[in-house]
Amino acid sequence: MLDHDRDREECAVKPVALSPSAREAALTALGSGRELDVLVVGGGVVGAGCALDAVTRGLTVGLVESRDWASGTSSRSSKLIHGGLRYLEMLDFRLVQEALRERGLLIQRLAPHLVRPVPFLYPLTHRGWERPYVGAGVLLYDTLGLTSGTSRGLPRHRHLTRRQALRQVPALREDALVGAVQYYDAQVDDARHTMTVVRTAAAYGAQVANRARVVGFLRQGERVTGARVEDLETGRRFEVHAKQVINATGVWTDDTQALAGTRGQFHVRASKGVHVLVPRDRVNARSGLILRTEKSVLFVIPWGRHWVIGTTDTDWDLDKNHPAVSSSDIDYLLEHVNAVLATPLTRDDVEGVYAGLRPLLAGDAAETSKLSREHLVGHPVPGLVVIAGGKYTTYRVMAKDAVDEAVRTLEGVVVGPSVTQDVPLLGADGYQALWNARHRLAQSSGLHVVRIEHLLHRYGSLISEVLDLVAADPSLAEPLPGSDDYLRAEVVYAVTHEGARHLDDVLTRRTRASIESWDRGVAAAEITAALMARELAWDAQQQANEIEHYRKRVEAEREAQQQPDDATADAARLGAPDIVPLH
Repeated sequence: MLDHDRDREECAVKPVALSPSAREAALTALGSGRELDVLVVGGGVVGAGCALDAVTRGLTVGLVESRDWASGTSSRSSKLIHGGLRYLEMLDFRLVQEALRERGLLIQRLAPHLVRPVPFLYPLTHRGWERPYVGAGVLLYDTLGLTSGTSRGLPRHRHLTRRQALRQVPALREDALVGAVQYYDAQVDDARHTMTVVRTAAAYGAQVANRARVVGFLRQGERVTGARVEDLETGRRFEVHAKQVINATGVWTDDTQALAGTRGQFHVRASKGVHVLVPRDRVNARSGLILRTEKSVLFVIPWGRHWVIGTTDTDWDLDKNHPAVSSSDIDYLLEHVNAVLATPLTRDDVEGVYAGLRPLLAGDAAETSKLSREHLVGHPVPGLVVIAGGKYTTYRVMAKDAVDEAVRTLEGVVVGPSVTQDVPLLGADGYQALWNARHRLAQSSGLHVVRIEHLLHRYGSLISEVLDLVAADPSLAEPLPGSDDYLRAEVVYAVTHEGARHLDDVLTRRTRASIESWDRGVAAAEITAALMARELAWDAQQQANEIEHYRKRVEAEREAQQQPDDATADAARLGAPDIVPLH
């Protein structure tokens, strides 16, 4: 082995498991009375990014999340890593360039196993002016990608005639376009990516715990000095002391601020974005679509054996934990996509549905430190930093800005700049070599090469940990009932290595059975709960409780989707409360 290769191997961070025992150890460390440099509240992608940014600067860091990692907005996005073509029309070139730089970093260096290129077709509907107008915008998009400081890692755009476009997307009506422009962006499984950021932060030494809710803040006079935390699995409460606390709770920002008794320098309002999934064979296409609507844009995104169609953009002031999808939301999406399809989609084609809440900034911008058009950082009282707004693609920049603000006032501590642009997520190092060796992996594991490819796209170079489970227990090579994209080994791995605590965590976020299966994962619930029970020491009552809760959740969501508006849909969805552990 060459010396520099050996040095890199010796310096590479070792993966850690987010196991039940690791969670308990983290809770013990957080409640030990030892003061942290930074405590991050909120386990979405921004909070996870803050924890990783801070710990890789050499700080002592804690991260707590009241539910599951990415259980809010960060598992319910459009699953795109993109610059945002529509921001070019707003002339916000800096924001687009920033996002495209992050796209390049994720594809090529930080998470090549989780972030992949995806083509999009933009149908042209007007002759003459539209092609040069759209073409100039997409050319600028490509150029900003090249000049963003990272190589693009994606093919360049191309102009298509109507005939060429219809070869790419035969599903389009011939009269729906006169030509097209095709360009590339990237996509990600947002929930897996966020969990991997958390796990990477833990590998560098951050103490991380999900199902740990902040119930109040500690104060010394005006200064925030930590938080009171409740372990929702046991009901135990304890104090976490920290020099700086970062509030990264997204649409819950105002609620978290209220616990500190501060007004806050800005406010966050929630906007609901709904997506539906239809089977891949319902839309005959080799490329995704981006369509203009009267309000914004609509994406048709390839997603494994499905298409993800979205999104909506409507104000939401009801339950934030479980934003409900109404019948009118689904009708809106189908109506707009059907406007260009030769064979319209129907409600019977809709296999999965989900809604997420965007944290949009509101308030007096003059009172804030404005770091970009999309996100803001505030320091409302000493010891408490607030980060809000933004988009998934730029989570790393948001985290850097928040930690920069937190360390600015740390006394007696010399802290270097952010290094996360050079910190690959777990599973990234060695991924490409394993991808090239996927046929050999298939032969040695006894799994089909297509299965190996699916696992590599989910775990990267950590695939060996999953395959070790299969080698130890060959029955774990069997797929989940009704959700055969996923192996039983992945359920066990979700509990032993990825922090899953409840059935919903596995079927909704560690896998995507809840939106990718006709029955929304119900057929897989029993075997999944049985596999989890062995690792989490559930008794028969807790196991039955988990299955019943999941079934009721699916029933409530289906009932909500029959309701005409937000208010009635929200009432129906609240018919299935959150899981409560049996203490």
